[in-house]
Amino acid sequence: MAKRKRRRYSDYYDDYWPRYERTTPIRVQDGIKSKSRAGRFVKHWWANRWIAALKPLMDSGRLSRGRSYARHGQVLNIDIATGRVTARVQGSRRTPYEIDIQLKPLSDDEWERVFDALAGQAIFAAQLLNGEMPAEVEEVFDAVEAPLFPTTRGDLKTGCSCPDWANPCKHIAAVYYLLGERFDENPFLLFELRGRTQEQVAAALRERRAGSDAEEVFPMDPVEEMFEVLPLEAGLESYWQMGEQVREVTLHIAAPEVERALLKQLGRPFFLEAIAVWKGLEKTYARVTERALKLAFTDRSSQ
Repeated sequence: MAKRKRRRYSDYYDDYWPRYERTTPIRVQDGIKSKSRAGRFVKHWWANRWIAALKPLMDSGRLSRGRSYARHGQVLNIDIATGRVTARVQGSRRTPYEIDIQLKPLSDDEWERVFDALAGQAIFAAQLLNGEMPAEVEEVFDAVEAPLFPTTRGDLKTGCSCPDWANPCKHIAAVYYLLGERFDENPFLLFELRGRTQEQVAAALRERRAGSDAEEVFPMDPVEEMFEVLPLEAGLESYWQMGEQVREVTLHIAAPEVERALLKQLGRPFFLEAIAVWKGLEKTYARVTERALKLAFTDRSSQ
């Protein structure tokens, strides 16, 4: 007897919405283009978790079209506020579509539980105070029953003024992908969307860590809290070795937002000899930037 092939959930979902005729969007010149041109869209785990939360909510076709819209600059603007994201996306009609994405902010009680749990872990508090996102921070939110990411369909409410029956549609997906890219660069925007800014998180953690010791007058120094201080001579053999904590350090390496900023600030010289030097420095800055990025993103382990 032949074994019956089991249908996937996505197969049912793909058949749920009526088929729609593909249209060509009106191209725009000044839209927000994603930095990702192909392949993986974001780099860090928190941005991947954000994008992964959308995948069960829509069919693969609309998801793919949304990713294409994001890469071609069809999103005109994105505004992030507490619990809400609004945006405009240029589709096939003359008037851009209005996008509304809502993520319910955590209550004051939920945030208090989160702060208590984070402050109880010295390494988490140290990393957050240093502007870094701990790898296990999602587990802390889940443990106190205050999820950081949307986990159910009810957590995320989306709307678009386009005529597509599906919700989320490809225009919402485009905005969602670009949000993931913004979170990739600044994970604290996730906290802001849930109701607390980076400054509010840092202030709450400092207050709790300072209050944990009655004799402590100033907020803790996260570095001193994390490491045992040893005499220099006791660590000479391992002085140049990096500890395990370096794996949790987040580095943002990118080309300058303003190219040749120093030269532009100085201004173009008037003398012919100086102009030649100025042009040479222009080329040098460009080559240094290109070489630095190549070194930063080249995997040397395979060489």
